[in-house]
Amino acid sequence: MTSEVIVDVQPKEISIALLEDKRLVEFHKEGREASYAVGNVYLAKVKKLMPGLNACFVNVGHERDAFLHYLDLGPQFHSYEKYLKQVASDKKQLYPIEKAHMLPELPKEGSVQNVLQCGQQVLVQVVKEPISTKGPRLTCEISFPGRYLVLIPFNDKVSVSSKIKSSAERARLKQILQSIKPKNFGVIVRTVAEGKRVAELDNELKYLLKRWNDAITRVQKAKEVPELAYEETSRTVALLRDLFNPSYENIYVNDEQICNEVKDYVTLIAPDRAQVVKQYKGKLPIFDNFDVTKQIKSSFGRTVSYKHGAYLIIEHTEALHVVDVNSGNRAKSKDGQEANALDVNLGAADELARQLRLRDMGGIIVVDFIDMNLAEDRQKLYERMCENMKSDRARHNILPLSKFGLMQITRQRVRPVMDVHVDETCPTCHGKGTIKSSYLFTDLLENKIEWLVKQLGIKRFTLHVHPYVSAYIHQGFISLKRKWQFKYGFGIHIVPSQKLAFLQYEFYDAQGHEIDMKEEVEIK
Repeated sequence: MTSEVIVDVQPKEISIALLEDKRLVEFHKEGREASYAVGNVYLAKVKKLMPGLNACFVNVGHERDAFLHYLDLGPQFHSYEKYLKQVASDKKQLYPIEKAHMLPELPKEGSVQNVLQCGQQVLVQVVKEPISTKGPRLTCEISFPGRYLVLIPFNDKVSVSSKIKSSAERARLKQILQSIKPKNFGVIVRTVAEGKRVAELDNELKYLLKRWNDAITRVQKAKEVPELAYEETSRTVALLRDLFNPSYENIYVNDEQICNEVKDYVTLIAPDRAQVVKQYKGKLPIFDNFDVTKQIKSSFGRTVSYKHGAYLIIEHTEALHVVDVNSGNRAKSKDGQEANALDVNLGAADELARQLRLRDMGGIIVVDFIDMNLAEDRQKLYERMCENMKSDRARHNILPLSKFGLMQITRQRVRPVMDVHVDETCPTCHGKGTIKSSYLFTDLLENKIEWLVKQLGIKRFTLHVHPYVSAYIHQGFISLKRKWQFKYGFGIHIVPSQKLAFLQYEFYDAQGHEIDMKEEVEIK
């Protein structure tokens, strides 16, 4: 299996697509100004205690207060609390954590009102992004994840991933980390650290310690609360940290700065694989070039088709996700209805496992498969679903089919479900139901170009249009594009874009920033 990562960097957002054998299996999209990402650390202030919930609401600067439960304070909360006071008391010299005194652990059966008070400052980390009407979810057990290790201040234990089965290797890794880690720091050794040398582990440990020192220095110098003490690395780098494996053939990025960030990170964790990071400089949009746009449009939405006319209907509700399996216009199997139902259900299990990763669906998922009478067929379907979900990084649990033919799946949810709207809104009528003659569309475009060149003085720009429109503009020996260039200058470039609707268009300047020339602001 070959894997490729395609990164589309736009002025307002970054989109990341993971392809396995050219097939889209994961898709992430994030605004460039987005904050409150999972992993961010804040010096925050307790705003309201909720004894009934044994929790409190904390102000981290979000429009909705974040939620912090008593059990998420962590066993070393008292040690953190004392250390924060020591750090805040001296703004010039940072009190080293190695000298901090470890206090007794917080009891599990305690009450939040006996530990916290309104207005108190706490160091917190986001574990769940704001979802729907809920604010971020927080923890006071701060951790800094790396490729091989996870650093945990005020822990002082070394844990090794249970997926490393060799007892000799587990003992080796534990002994190495015990010898190189500083006092009052705990470490979790991740699965990919198996077989790694001391130098590699030591380099990453120093890198993670620097993150902690940078964060606590910002806390020390904080003038206002809330204060962002540590910001999780860019979404591109964070995704690669968890996903990266030597089987990646290519990582394509269409932005020089982000490309250099990714190359620096890959060089840090796998120097021999740095050459797989490449900057894309093609004229077509990067997602169009690698056939990602088409896969996004066919894979998202309420109805998802898969093999032989069968399809899934996926509904999102506040409490859970509901998936219905339909055989559609599929021809009946020669072996009868039972064999037909099994084949449709196995195909649905394959597609559903992909959809869960692709949309990052979390919480409770209920799947209504086509009824099957034979117990061995129901068991086969359950085993197929479990096998398909092995490649899913999110924690999940799958139950066998119930007597009603329903399968229940729970999957870890840390951010809102990825919801891409694939239905195209008419770009010209704006909901009125009538449009100007499509035959006059190129005249409209020429009017826009004339206004850009003669009134705004923009000589170099790119016009993105639907591929069919682009083909029409380019056709002929003396094409429409060539006529425009002779009339308005050779700084005009036409690019076909699959993401646009038929009569939709977008203008971009030489720096790649969109020029707002929509119909609503057309100069008559």
